[in-house]
Amino acid sequence: MPQTAHTHGAYCHHEPATVPASGSRRRRLWDLGHACHCPLVGVSLPMDTLRRLVQKALGAGVVANDYEVHAGAVTECGRRCKLSELMQAELDARYVREIQVFRAAKSALAVAELWIKYVKAGDVAGAFWAALSHPRCDVPLQEAMCKDLHMFQHQAGAGVRLEMAKFNVLADENAVLARELGKVQERITRVMAQKATDVEQLNAQLLQARAEGIAKDSRIAFMAHDLEALQASIPQLEDKQRLQKRLDQMAQRQTELEAQNADLRRKLVLAEKAAAERAATAAASREAVLSQGEGALAGVQAMVIQLHQKMVLCVGGRSGNIANYRDVVERVGGRFTHHDGGLEDNSNVLDANLAAADLVICQTGCISHNAYWRVKDFCKRTGKRCVFVENPSASSLERGLAQITTSKTAVAELVVSEQPEAL
Repeated sequence: MPQTAHTHGAYCHHEPATVPASGSRRRRLWDLGHACHCPLVGVSLPMDTLRRLVQKALGAGVVANDYEVHAGAVTECGRRCKLSELMQAELDARYVREIQVFRAAKSALAVAELWIKYVKAGDVAGAFWAALSHPRCDVPLQEAMCKDLHMFQHQAGAGVRLEMAKFNVLADENAVLARELGKVQERITRVMAQKATDVEQLNAQLLQARAEGIAKDSRIAFMAHDLEALQASIPQLEDKQRLQKRLDQMAQRQTELEAQNADLRRKLVLAEKAAAERAATAAASREAVLSQGEGALAGVQAMVIQLHQKMVLCVGGRSGNIANYRDVVERVGGRFTHHDGGLEDNSNVLDANLAAADLVICQTGCISHNAYWRVKDFCKRTGKRCVFVENPSASSLERGLAQITTSKTAVAELVVSEQPEAL
């Protein structure tokens, strides 16, 4: 501080001032000793405030430097004048709070205790003025306060230098941070601009989507109105819709059944192949047997067969051989009736024919699967005689009748194949 050296000299060459030891009136600036003026002006009045007061007292601008303004003001404090009165008023107004605190002190010791408290707190500007102007401040206290303030200024100077070093470091860091902040702000500005553009685009898309939604809602409303009008114009619409739904269900069911039929046909083809293989094997075996016993078979065919007007039902066979079948049956005294096994004749009539027949001839080579199983099941349940003939020829029918004649104890079954051929 520029005034530090001057203040130090004032402390070293001051003369003791006479300080009243009684009375309740606070002392004025010009009542203090000259040794107190320099530290008081230097500490309690900031330089810009002091310069303003000097300009106001002189009524003109001040061209002197800070040290000269300080020295002149210290000189004027020794007498009552316009400048000293202005400084007195400024000090009282600036440090009114401290003055109120020190007013409670009733002795020099109480003033000293308050002063020490403020010195420890580092707040000496207002306390120095309030203590010096206090009516109980005597010469020893005044000198002690000036010494304390002198040392405080030294310590404050050292602290200021440390603070200045810290300040310089912080200033450098602040400059670095300011540059980084500038970069960050620049990036943020770019990002915000991009985001603003994106928001505008999204808002435009949102408006378009809302417009499209309103248009769709309008179209839906118009279509609903048209649908109601159309429904009102169509009589019995609900019944038609219900029938259409039923038709769709039936079509779906038909599709499922067709799929099942296709699967059954596939299985039937496989079964027919297996049956054909078994039939070929059986035919080969039968031909071997027949070749060995041809004479015996001829004798059986030559036997006289008498059916005594029994009803013979022939199920299946070829339509071209029906007349031959009838001739063979009627030659041996039987009555002939025929059912084609469900090809053209009604399958429901088959049960009635089976019940009326005394003897059943089943042409397994030319009959439907359903008719084959119905004939076999009916004869098994009723015990009615049944001959299963594979070959649809008239000679095969004669051999079957001969077998019935020679075997009276059971139902004759000449079974060449367990599965009938497909029609």
